[in-house]
Amino acid sequence: MTSLIRTARTTGVLYLGLAITGMLGFLLIRPMLFSADDPGATAAALAENETLARIGIALEIAIVLTQALAAIWFYKLFAPARPVAAASIAAFGLVNAVAILGSTASISTALAVALDPALAPAGDAAAAAAQFYTLSDAFWSAGNLFFGLWLIPMGAAVLTSGWAPRLLGWALIAGGIGYCLSAFTTALLPGADAVNAALTLPATVAEFWMIGYLLIVGVRRSAQVPTPAAALA
Repeated sequence: MTSLIRTARTTGVLYLGLAITGMLGFLLIRPMLFSADDPGATAAALAENETLARIGIALEIAIVLTQALAAIWFYKLFAPARPVAAASIAAFGLVNAVAILGSTASISTALAVALDPALAPAGDAAAAAAQFYTLSDAFWSAGNLFFGLWLIPMGAAVLTSGWAPRLLGWALIAGGIGYCLSAFTTALLPGADAVNAALTLPATVAEFWMIGYLLIVGVRRSAQVPTPAAALA
């Protein structure tokens, strides 16, 4: 039980790291640099704020790192009780990390073009920098599908293991479904920011609840680790 709680709290620390780096990199720094409606402003912001842009790149690398490690530790946490769900969490989390890695490469290229316009096709650094940031956004939007998919087996593992409140399990599943749907609404309803925000709100609540539970409680003290045969049943 002590080992299980330690694994849960390590998972919580990694999940918290993912949340913090995501908020700083995607929600704070990115809007300061990228203007979807003004390519010239994006290129100028990158050239004039190179340090901030490099911090943004470093934060995206940190997102990839914490996402990958959290996926592995969730597998380690739930594998004794629910191996199939644990493997699904790890697989979907790692695919999402790869999607964000594509975004990282895109914004790195955008900065390189903004700093050296000779790298841009036809010398149009403004258009190229904006296109690479747009590609980065596309990686994030596509990654929403796998971020949603990793929450669904996480919720299922919570429900069937009994290691955390059942309501938390249902909240994670609802949040995962919302994220999956947001991947489609982004493609089918461009500009529907309010719809996407509403779809992803349950996931935000569920994730912070999960992080808090892992850090403070770990798993219920009454939790039992089943035998391998029982876990697969």
